[in-house]
Amino acid sequence: MITRREFLDTLAVGGAGLAINSSAKSYGQILGANEKLNFAVIGLHSRAYAHLSSLKANKDAARVAYVCDVDTNTMKKFATDSERELGYAPATDQDFRHILQRKDIDAITIATPDHWHAPMAILGLQAGKHVYVEKPCSHNPAEGALLVNAQKKYGKLVQMGTQQRSSAHTIEIVDKIHNGLIGRAYYAKAWYSNVRKSIGVGKEAPVPAQLDWDLWQGPAPRVAYRDNVQPYNWHWFKTWGTGETLNNGTHEIDVCRWALGVDYPRSISASGGRYHFKDDWQFYDTLVTNFNYEDKMISWECKCCEGMKYYGRDRGSVIIGTSGSVLVDRDGYEIYDLKGNKINEFKAGSVTSSADLTGRDSMTDAHFANFIAGVRKGEKLNAPVSVGNVAVTTLQLSNVAWELGRELQLDPSTGQPRSDADAMKLWGRQYEKGWEPRV
Repeated sequence: MITRREFLDTLAVGGAGLAINSSAKSYGQILGANEKLNFAVIGLHSRAYAHLSSLKANKDAARVAYVCDVDTNTMKKFATDSERELGYAPATDQDFRHILQRKDIDAITIATPDHWHAPMAILGLQAGKHVYVEKPCSHNPAEGALLVNAQKKYGKLVQMGTQQRSSAHTIEIVDKIHNGLIGRAYYAKAWYSNVRKSIGVGKEAPVPAQLDWDLWQGPAPRVAYRDNVQPYNWHWFKTWGTGETLNNGTHEIDVCRWALGVDYPRSISASGGRYHFKDDWQFYDTLVTNFNYEDKMISWECKCCEGMKYYGRDRGSVIIGTSGSVLVDRDGYEIYDLKGNKINEFKAGSVTSSADLTGRDSMTDAHFANFIAGVRKGEKLNAPVSVGNVAVTTLQLSNVAWELGRELQLDPSTGQPRSDADAMKLWGRQYEKGWEPRV
């Protein structure tokens, strides 16, 4: 097992000699001709298929050079699917560190479990790569701050995967809100509903032969392999995941914060629990959170295991103002007057569902196009990590408020809890020795 320190030392001297699984057919495809950016997609379960689809949609400017996953079965399937979809075969490697050492890779996309997002992004920046990282951009607030600092230090671009920031209709309606469409906007409510099943009670089991469990854990403290964690249920364990608030709430709360024009709140309260099933799930399945600002408020509600919709939608946001309100989601928006009468609407022509765990859509295509244009032409990013991290840190503190069972008082200039030692203990995390992220 190569430690983080050993890896950085190798980068410093050029990284020659690591074996890469690259066929003659694929090697000719990764030289980056005609100013196309060479991408490596890392973490190939579920959301990575949206990355593949969006890179294909931007094929005139981007090429999928490598695909990487710690599970070789997952990697082989994704590589086969990629060749069929792209018309050429990306190279493969089980260890992302080999890919970071390649000079012909311009950018990486990260769709791994949450505990890898910030450490991998930081390593990517240190290796001179641009980074597209799925939300949340970090596992905890301390990591988010490190990633923001790393982006500034190394100068490469980092786009966070809050793709609604690149949705044309969302950009339009937020701009109208900012220009007085509903008067002074002062309250926003966001929600998410799904019918997730129980993850049961897992048991220790032999590590599958195709899985590098040590590398899967990476910066996280080592534990024995259990049969109900990988490839998706890690979301519900605190060692690797961040719960539904970060898994899906990041999207809607980011829209709310954007529409209201706010950054960090003054206080956060959260209440909820694991009510629907009794199993290994360590987070809540039902949660209500209030984020209080000086003269505004955002509320967030999630129901992971109960599919009751609001406004006929699995997920969305309502922005309330002094002269009306706006309902906005990924499929369009509706405008209401002060009495709740609908006066206008826009339909994007799509119908999204919380049951969709992949999310191939035009918003993601546009978000990748924006990232690629940022790298090639200097276009301003729609979701730079410095902006995305504000929503992520705010929601991570919602988890802290829930875990402590009380309201948090924050410094709105930094997001840090005020004079709260217990909360600050949860600002960061413990790392496996040798894997601590550093800038």
